[in-house]
Amino acid sequence: MEGKIERELYFNAADMEQKCHGSASSNNPLALLTICILVMRNGFTVIGKSAPASPENFDEEKGKRFAYEDAIKQLWPLEGYALREKLAA
Repeated sequence: MEGKIERELYFNAADMEQKCHGSASSNNPLALLTICILVMRNGFTVIGKSAPASPENFDEEKGKRFAYEDAIKQLWPLEGYALREKLAA
C-alpha cells in the first residue's frame, strides 16, 4: 500500500482553528486531535485521525503514527472493491 502513496500531510485540529479563526485557546482539546491526509498517486485522498483518551497520554509522534495507520485502514475496503470490480469484468 505504501508504494501507492504520493505524499503524507499531518496537522492537529488546533492548527486549523488557528488558521481559520486567528486564535486558539490554551488547553484546547483540538490540539490533541492528530490528522493525517494521504494523497495517493492517482490523486485520491484519505484521512486518518488519532486522539488520546487522556491529555496526559498525548504524544505527537504516536499520534502521527496512529493517524497514518487509521488512514491506511480507510484504503483497504476501497482496494477490495477495486479488486472485485476488476475480477467481475
